[in-house]
Amino acid sequence: MTRGVQGGRQGSPQGGRRNRKAELAAAAAELFGRRGFHAVGVNDIAAAAGVTGPALYRHFQNKQDVLGFVLLNGIDALAERLAGPVELAEADPAAALRPLLVTAAEVSIEQRALTALWRWQGRHLHQGDQKEIRRRVGALLGQWMTGLRRLRPSLDAGEADLLCFAALSVFGSVGDHRVGLPAPEFASLLASLAEAVVRAPIATGSAAPAWRGGPAQTRREELLTSATRLFRERGFPSVSMEDIGAATGIAGPSVYRHFASKSDILLAASRRMADRLRWGLEESLSSAVDASDALRRLARSYVDTVMRSDDLIAVYTTELVNLPERDAKELRALQRGYVAEWVRLLQEARPSLSEPAARVTVHAALTIVNDLPRTGRLAGRPCLAAELAGLASAVLGV
Repeated sequence: MTRGVQGGRQGSPQGGRRNRKAELAAAAAELFGRRGFHAVGVNDIAAAAGVTGPALYRHFQNKQDVLGFVLLNGIDALAERLAGPVELAEADPAAALRPLLVTAAEVSIEQRALTALWRWQGRHLHQGDQKEIRRRVGALLGQWMTGLRRLRPSLDAGEADLLCFAALSVFGSVGDHRVGLPAPEFASLLASLAEAVVRAPIATGSAAPAWRGGPAQTRREELLTSATRLFRERGFPSVSMEDIGAATGIAGPSVYRHFASKSDILLAASRRMADRLRWGLEESLSSAVDASDALRRLARSYVDTVMRSDDLIAVYTTELVNLPERDAKELRALQRGYVAEWVRLLQEARPSLSEPAARVTVHAALTIVNDLPRTGRLAGRPCLAAELAGLASAVLGV
């Protein structure tokens, strides 16, 4: 139950206002998830909820307020559902682990659309809402980490951080795909993947994988790098050619000497990311001795690619909706093909896994690698690359 529908009787003016606010929030959440934050206007939200634009302003100042309301409600619902298992974990962490993980998995699945919103649209929140969400999530994670360190006393604070955020990424991965499983099976699988993370050994190794070099830093490359960073930080629709030129130290019109349009820059960035992933896949397959070995090599390759291409991977996974349909369709097919190779290998390594279960598992592993390098308190860990590869392999069960 969200805050928007708590309190007030159904027929009372107060209850009516709160119900209307919840209806508007639900309509906005669906639209934001389907079209992206920038493509949705206040009038779109109002129309979807069956009211006029001015009526929406009686409840929210703007669509950022709507997004903040939706996400804060989701966090409150998660905290409410987890209160019991978290309290049990303080007394008996070993006995509480499975119930806690299953409950977290159930909430993630039930609020799948909200999970996707937080992962991909949270950057558009007001700073105040971002700060409040971080505070509430931080309080919840603090309880989790206390329980985890009781379960595994040998962990230091940084290692507990790493495993808790990785488990959170497992639950968040449901927002990255549409694979369907019966709810009890889905929750049990997610809980098992999160438990594999929680119980995983902390890997050691070099600070970062070996790097084989990159393209020469021509003006075109500088523009591509700057534009990709801006797309990631602000979202593609909020970045202008003038912004891209300014970030590179040239006038906006000069950008057109290198790229015909802003969409061409996005297309070049997306194709580069697709190429890097394909190269890593081909190299892993060519040198592996079996499917499990290929997956371990592929995990290391993916970590390498993400850590060297963090802006590219963020744009490649979130901004394709802003490309012309033909190009977006081509790149989505490449994304699906890349994931399908992981799924094929995982089913070969673990024949008992169904295709949907293998897809859920692969997405969980990929999401850990995508998320943790962009988590400020983890990004500076000296052995993060080895730790990410180890966690991905633990989730995959190889």
